Amino acid sequence: MDIDKHKLVVVVGSVREGRFGPVVGSWVAEQARRHGGFEVEVVDLADIDIPLTLPAESPKYAGDSYPRPAGMAALTSALAGADAFVVVTPEYNHSYPASLKAAIDWHFTQWTAKPVAFVSYGGAAGGRHAVLHLENVLTELHAVTIRDGLAFPNYSTAWQDGQPLDDAAPGYAKTLLEQLAWWAGALRTARAAAPYPA
Repeated sequence: MDIDKHKLVVVVGSVREGRFGPVVGSWVAEQARRHGGFEVEVVDLADIDIPLTLPAESPKYAGDSYPRPAGMAALTSALAGADAFVVVTPEYNHSYPASLKAAIDWHFTQWTAKPVAFVSYGGAAGGRHAVLHLENVLTELHAVTIRDGLAFPNYSTAWQDGQPLDDAAPGYAKTLLEQLAWWAGALRTARAAAPYPA
């Protein structure tokens, strides 16, 4: 890994059949690569075994001994090694998918003291209801949520050939990524200097 770059994990949160998430995730990853400040990995939750039944002990206290399924090892490794995250989420019934909640709940320290930005898509609200709920959840895990997210309303008619039709979208993505890079650097330095008092 280039030490001058931050390890960014783009999490595609939807596992629904016919989902649009991979299109948005690929576009976000490309914007991050063009930014130049990140080493980018895309993690698609549809490729990972994420049970809804959790062990009795909290992952916050179990640490590395938390008993996760073998099929989750790649996800856990990606989250643990990340300096920053972009969560790509649709909006289901004014919130985010169960697959994303399960992936979050199987982990704790992997999110702690790291920045998380959001890219959402949906109907008229563009997935903002989902993001509002995610901000609450990830703050509880001591992550730092980035204010300037990116939302795509009426996505089914707002994209063509894997690109958003709004010419302003790359500019908004750049702002998101600049803020994410700043926080990634600040928090990586802080984590190296002293353990986070969670």
